[in-house]
Amino acid sequence: MAQDGGLFAPRILVNDRAITNWEVEQRIRLLQLLRAPGDLEEEALEGLIEDRLRLDAAVAAGLSVTEEQVIDGMTEFAGRANLELEPFVAAIGSEGVDVRTFRDFVAAGVAWRALVQGQFGPRAQITEAEIDRALALTQQAGAARVLLSEIILRADTPAFQEESQALAERLKDQIKTPQAFASAARRYSVSPSAGRSGRIDWLDLANLPPALASQVLALAPGEVSDPIPLSNAIALFQLRAIEENDPVEAEGLSVDYAQYFIPSGNVTEAEKVRARVDTCDDMYGVAHKQPEERLLFSGALVSELQGDLALTLAKMDPNETVIFGQGVTMSVLMLCSRTPELDIEVDRGQIRNQLFNQRLTAYADGFLAELRAEAIIRTP
Repeated sequence: MAQDGGLFAPRILVNDRAITNWEVEQRIRLLQLLRAPGDLEEEALEGLIEDRLRLDAAVAAGLSVTEEQVIDGMTEFAGRANLELEPFVAAIGSEGVDVRTFRDFVAAGVAWRALVQGQFGPRAQITEAEIDRALALTQQAGAARVLLSEIILRADTPAFQEESQALAERLKDQIKTPQAFASAARRYSVSPSAGRSGRIDWLDLANLPPALASQVLALAPGEVSDPIPLSNAIALFQLRAIEENDPVEAEGLSVDYAQYFIPSGNVTEAEKVRARVDTCDDMYGVAHKQPEERLLFSGALVSELQGDLALTLAKMDPNETVIFGQGVTMSVLMLCSRTPELDIEVDRGQIRNQLFNQRLTAYADGFLAELRAEAIIRTP
């Protein structure tokens, strides 16, 4: 690693705030101890840049975290390695990681979670129609199929179970890209798919166990599931793609759709929005700094739809977008789902929580991307 100017010289500037060579070296050591996958120097730089942006955003919002909150976060993190806080700090210290490095790492995450919850939590609420859609896809044969990658960890003894649970939680936190997941699968997975970087073929979502299917459905493409206990194993899944089909007649369906309004009637602006969204949840990232009336989510029976809207939606596939209307009524219209009737008792609360967390993550990712786009990041 380059250290031009010495250990405490600036390595990179984020909005004129320095990240030093020492901080980068410390983060690399921490990532090594956590057995993080990928290029550790690149991961360290990216992580430190994002932490600066998160903390700056929290300060700008007037948000601060208490020492108690940070200690609680550090204790929780140490618990993932099945250690109390003091032994964990001693263990990383013996490998050259300063406690301040660990504290700063945790504090940035604590502040960011509080900021995201406060800023986006009220707007990330899940409707009953959205829960219906999720359940329809998991319970109707042929309604959806998914393309997944997997990491399967041994848990056939108490020792392996503890070690694999801690590793799975670390990987869940650290993996941000398909490439990182693939690297971790090759390194850690005991499944035959490890040789294929964890990639598995298309699966009918209805063929998966309900608990697993609901977790998978709550993922956005590229997102990693929470650790899932299996028989003598612990699994992580990354969603690569989801394909929705239409297993019932149209008259048995309702539709959910989103409209992001472009009151200027500017087609160029509308096309930019279309380029940014792949799923309906992506609309939240586009709209989060705009007045709430710019984004409208609606649901209706197909038989109740009228005129141009009915015809336009009838031609669309789920997650497809079109420019709908003209002038002040122009919107980017996206079909979210077509949903059959349901009559099965299920744990709707669990589905709601999973979908809420996915939506909150989408908001957070969109917000962080905007912070990065607006930041001045340069080498000294």
